[in-house]
Amino acid sequence: MYKRTMAKILKRVSDSFPVLLVTGPRQVGKTTLLEMCVSENMKYVSLDDLDVRSLAQNDPGLFIQTYTPPIIIDEIQYAPELFSYIKIVVDKERKNGLFWLTGSQKFHLMKGITESLAGRVAVLDLLGLSNAETDSRGEYSKPFLPTNEIANIESSDVMDVFRRIWLGSFPRVVENQDARDIFYRSYVQTYIQRDVKDILNITDEITFHKFLGAIAARTGQLLNYADVARDVAIDNKTVKAWLSVLEASGVVYLLYPYHTNVTKRIIKTPKLYFLDTGLCAYLTKWTTPEALEAGAMSGAVFETYVIAEILKSYWHNGQEANLYFYRDTDQKEVDLLIEANNMLYPVEIKKTATPSKTAAKNFDVLKKLDKKIGHGAVICLTEKNIPVSGDVTAIAVNSI
Repeated sequence: MYKRTMAKILKRVSDSFPVLLVTGPRQVGKTTLLEMCVSENMKYVSLDDLDVRSLAQNDPGLFIQTYTPPIIIDEIQYAPELFSYIKIVVDKERKNGLFWLTGSQKFHLMKGITESLAGRVAVLDLLGLSNAETDSRGEYSKPFLPTNEIANIESSDVMDVFRRIWLGSFPRVVENQDARDIFYRSYVQTYIQRDVKDILNITDEITFHKFLGAIAARTGQLLNYADVARDVAIDNKTVKAWLSVLEASGVVYLLYPYHTNVTKRIIKTPKLYFLDTGLCAYLTKWTTPEALEAGAMSGAVFETYVIAEILKSYWHNGQEANLYFYRDTDQKEVDLLIEANNMLYPVEIKKTATPSKTAAKNFDVLKKLDKKIGHGAVICLTEKNIPVSGDVTAIAVNSI
């Protein structure tokens, strides 16, 4: 049982809000996390149970009378009818920590939340196990900044890193690595395709599976809707609709470019990242860590892994991740900008063990943004954290 970073803030957040909602992709451990943190008098009910779900959907008032707070309600997206009744209870009881909810489809969830529970609910986003959590450092994990105190953990050799990337971060795969292929095959069939069909009523599963592969092959790249549409033989509108569901379901993340009114020459297109590199590797048919490391996607999937780890460091601490990238029409690019403390912290991501000063050569272009630029980082396969220059540090990927 891994100690999750979010566990340290759950109780504190619940003490301040009547409703706590933990969202995230299916199978990342939302229910397990809540059960680890729950008090003795809190009950549990899951809407995966069809009888319970039917009651919640058809008679939400009776459901709330039957399953009284404090209570965990799992997979709340199946019964958005409950939100208005939860509001009634919350407004009457005027206590915090009444309802702990989990949900895996933000597409459905947030509409009900904003309409019924605005100001009454705290929303936390959970992803798969972070690097820190699998290394038993989860409770000490902090949001990543190059200026923060960073554990100086030597990076393993490149194949150990790529084995982590290839396996992914779902707890069931991390705990039972031999089940990796079976897990991802079932995950795509049982969860992703089912969820998307529930929302968009897709009937052509073969085309949608082809779409998933096309999106996975583009992780770490600028998103070009027309290219995806052409490869999958669907129209741009369909690409956008399907992609929006993957984003809302926590499968992919869109990283947007940083821009101000004075930087009109900056590219406006977002970059696409899979939030689990194991799922990405499965969909792109890399059958071993060795093949993935030696293949054409090696650099892109390493970058994807780093972006996901940095996101986890923020989301698992209950904080918003203000992440961007920079790219202009002169092809000058900075992989990641972290906005914090009224500053921009530049980050380059390199699949190398020996980064040179040229790794951060594009950081100077940020001076035109009329924003304070903080200490920079090159996240790579270096054995330990070492200075690249006076204002840039090479950080071992295992240290994130």
